[in-house]
Amino acid sequence: LMGVGGILAAVSLKSVHQRRVNSKVRQVCFRRHMLLLWAVDCNTISVFISVLLSFLLVKCTILNYQSPTTGLFPVKTSSTCKEAKVRDSLYCAASIWALSLAYRRIDDDMGRTHELEHSAIKCMRGILYCYMRQSDKVEKFKQDPSPSTCIHSIFNVQTGDEIYSNEEYSHLQIDAMSLFLLYLVEMICSGLQIIYNTDEVSFIQNLVFCVERAYRVPDFGMWERGSKYNNGSTELHSSSVGLAKAALEAINGFNLFGNQGCSWSVIFVDLDAHNRNRQTLCSLLPRESRSHNTDSALLPCISYPAFAVDDDALYSQTLDKIVRKLKGKYGFKRYLRDGYRTANEDKNRRHYKPAEMKLFDGIECEFPLFFIYMMIDGVFRGNPAQVKEYQELLEAVIFQSSEGHVVIPKYYYVPADFVEAEQKNHGSQKRFPSNSGRDGMLFLWGQALYNIAKLLVDGLIRPKDIDPIHRYVPRQDQRNVSMRYSNQVISVLLVFFRLQVFLNTYGIQTQTPQQVEPIQIWPQKELVKAYRFLAINKKLGLSGRPERPVGCIGTCKIYRILGKTVVCYPIVFDLSDFYLSQDVMLLIDDIKNALQFIKQYWKMPGRPLFLALIREDNIKGSRFNPILDMLASFKKGNIGGVKVHVDRLQIHLPFPIATIPSFMFFFRIPEFKSFEELELPKHSKVKRQTSTPNASDLEQQPEINIEEWLHKSTFEILQKFNDCDCLASQAQLASILLRKEGPDFFKNLKDDLERIYRRAGSRKLWSVVRLAASLLTKLVDSLAPSITSVLVHGKQVTLGLFGHEEIVISNPLSPGVIKDIIYSKCSPHGEREAVLQQELVIHIGWIISNNPELFSGMLKIRVGWIVQAMKHELKIRAGDMAPQDIYQMSPSDVKQLLLDVLQPQQTGRSWLNRRQIDGSLNRNPLGFYDRVWQILERTPNGIMVGGKHLPQQPTLSDMTMYEMNFSLLVEDTLKNIVLPEYRQIIVELLMVVSVLLERNPELEFQEAVDLDWLVKDAFADFQKDRSKLDGSEKQDNMEAFYNTPALGKRGTCSYLTKAVMIQLLQGEMHPSKDDPCSVS
Repeated sequence: LMGVGGILAAVSLKSVHQRRVNSKVRQVCFRRHMLLLWAVDCNTISVFISVLLSFLLVKCTILNYQSPTTGLFPVKTSSTCKEAKVRDSLYCAASIWALSLAYRRIDDDMGRTHELEHSAIKCMRGILYCYMRQSDKVEKFKQDPSPSTCIHSIFNVQTGDEIYSNEEYSHLQIDAMSLFLLYLVEMICSGLQIIYNTDEVSFIQNLVFCVERAYRVPDFGMWERGSKYNNGSTELHSSSVGLAKAALEAINGFNLFGNQGCSWSVIFVDLDAHNRNRQTLCSLLPRESRSHNTDSALLPCISYPAFAVDDDALYSQTLDKIVRKLKGKYGFKRYLRDGYRTANEDKNRRHYKPAEMKLFDGIECEFPLFFIYMMIDGVFRGNPAQVKEYQELLEAVIFQSSEGHVVIPKYYYVPADFVEAEQKNHGSQKRFPSNSGRDGMLFLWGQALYNIAKLLVDGLIRPKDIDPIHRYVPRQDQRNVSMRYSNQVISVLLVFFRLQVFLNTYGIQTQTPQQVEPIQIWPQKELVKAYRFLAINKKLGLSGRPERPVGCIGTCKIYRILGKTVVCYPIVFDLSDFYLSQDVMLLIDDIKNALQFIKQYWKMPGRPLFLALIREDNIKGSRFNPILDMLASFKKGNIGGVKVHVDRLQIHLPFPIATIPSFMFFFRIPEFKSFEELELPKHSKVKRQTSTPNASDLEQQPEINIEEWLHKSTFEILQKFNDCDCLASQAQLASILLRKEGPDFFKNLKDDLERIYRRAGSRKLWSVVRLAASLLTKLVDSLAPSITSVLVHGKQVTLGLFGHEEIVISNPLSPGVIKDIIYSKCSPHGEREAVLQQELVIHIGWIISNNPELFSGMLKIRVGWIVQAMKHELKIRAGDMAPQDIYQMSPSDVKQLLLDVLQPQQTGRSWLNRRQIDGSLNRNPLGFYDRVWQILERTPNGIMVGGKHLPQQPTLSDMTMYEMNFSLLVEDTLKNIVLPEYRQIIVELLMVVSVLLERNPELEFQEAVDLDWLVKDAFADFQKDRSKLDGSEKQDNMEAFYNTPALGKRGTCSYLTKAVMIQLLQGEMHPSKDDPCSVS
């Protein structure tokens, strides 16, 4: 018992001890739980207080100034300001929306989420309301994008009315319109309902049509000044093109009704137009425009909110250039020599005078706004060091209002009393803030951006909150998610007419149009017809999508139209297209280039479907083997480095299908046509290469005497035209009739000319084809984009014949305008020249995009002069024989000849031939324009050549040495020179003058430097020496001089140097103190 009792007592004591231990454990856990709850509550309270403080800041600095009627925000916060800019209002709306996203994280938001969201919605709808009232301008701008037809960018803040006309204000700002579309997508994606009905959807779609052509629409840019000179001219701006690219990427396939939408609220984007914007942006960067070497306007383009640059290296290069050239102690300059709000700027004039830019050098205002952009960029890029650096810089330049709120000054300026000292020593003088924050004058753009930056830095919102479509995510990472179904294999369908059995013997799998039924095969022009009904709105006066060709990306999709499944073949196979597709070798090149393009830029789910449409005409005669080689490459699954998969069309149907909504055709259902076959003689059969040779040169010559028929009656010419079987003669007779009877007679000959054009193309009579195409005034597709490609590479294009008037193209133009220029300047002097120059423009555009080094040293691409260079090359190759006629060459041979001419190969050529080719190409040596600038600095009266004068002033005041516009001005000075070889001698002379001035700093020209006289003097000395050596008589012909080497004892440079030194020594000398030749 004692043992049992002892055991029970021991157990009881142990139980008591255990209960005490458990109680202590519970107490410890309770304390920890309470501490955790306290920590959570403290964190919640901290977040709540931070969000509340942000709300008070936004309420006092932004929301209080929102118009109660339109929802817009004034440019100035004074009571008298009636102006509201679209761009400023958009950033204000974005700031309010960003704060609403922060409030979504708080349980009890006291109704502020609703208030903030709908304040942002009201602003966005206010802008939409202002835009929709200008639907007539949208319609005009689609057809003719220009400053006189554009939608406005500034409105009355209370009524939404127009304030200034297009003549009174620089309204054309593509970036503002694009920013609206971008924020519209971002906000709807976050859950806001902004678009209410199909009228608004159709209007937004028409805005997209306007933005799609940003790559060829020069505008006034973010600063509303156009070129740097502020003279009313427009330029192609990287910032505008970049915002347009970002907006198009964001809104493509986006449903404007959000989660409640259906097929007719989805936005369509022309992907080929988008790719042209992308290519243009990449070519322009890191420059902002032709006159802006760099610009702070690029920050919102390459970073938040657009994130328009996919290439990290290009992004870093652009950003580094902005920071290096524009960053200051108080902010970033907008651009170099920006006169905005400086003490030297005349406030009473809208535009500047020539030479006025020099006044602003070194005293440009600095804007703290861009410190904020850099802070936001640091957050998005995950770079806390950058955030801290610019946060500290910003804290030094902001101040507080009387209510205790942070105020962002609009800019810091140099007072008039300090201007002279600042220009002598940049950065030495104190700058003062603008009147923002005083007397209620807030800079709302800066305030809005500061609020977004503060929310991000404080962690109240995350980057993905204000960028829900993930534009900030690198492109390669986006592709891993959204493109997970896509591999880089292109599905190819080979469609043949009457050739299937023949090609089966070679083991090539094909389908005929009948075998793909009920699927229909359309040319792209029928797809254009279908899209013409997209976004038509009679109430708003909107006509829908303009008739723009659908590119190869668009034709690679499978469509569902009016219940029919439709596939399209690219425009290169279209019979109504330019004659380039009738050259098999060029067609093969185009197919390879198209496949490379599709491989690189296809961004949609599924494989692209490429229809290769091969007609019987394509494999006749000598064209058979090249086509067969291409088809064999298709069969192997690799063509030009692109993986392809050839299969039956029905296999591709599981891939995603693009649906064109049937409601588009409520107005009327159009009649769609399928493919068309080439007109061929009856019983035409495929023959082997030896039995169907290409047309001889003799067949390309007319049988008639053209001079004789010029003077005959119209009746006789018509009778001969109908009786004649020679295609070359018929084309010439048609040309004589049109010249004789005028353009009104054209409708009588159009069908006959089309027949001649087709048959000559089938027989490869290229001279006849070009003449018929010119008489039909045909225009090649992609002419405008090709010219734009040249322009964005920093070049100019001139159209016109060698030795005749040329038109200089400095800004992108529409196809219609280009067509008018070509046919008005080329056809009167050579009918075939109009189409040949179109060929060359297409080739040049492709070459400069893929091999830009071939155009090194060529700033002005003079197409007529390039034709002359090609003719020179043919003469060199022919030797003593008659040279080949360039108009009789196939387009592929013309392209190869162009590539040969562009290759800087000088081996084995005479100096005359070298100068003829380089002069025709307008090719200049490295550093040429910099040396002309140095000459101009030492020539007070400027330079003269060919009757053109390049003055020292205002050139040096308005421009800088490395500015592209200066180089273009030098080219303009040389344009009157007629002979290519003489032009090259002038270039050599300028290089000689530069070297002499560099080595003799005490010398300068007292009079204007007349380059023609210097060459004349040098040639006279050359003639004297030549007559002494070989006893030849003096001649006016300078061919021997042109054929003389540049260097050497009796080289051209020695004679040019002597002529320059004689003129220099006739002027005054200004010896320096360090001159070693000084004797006192």
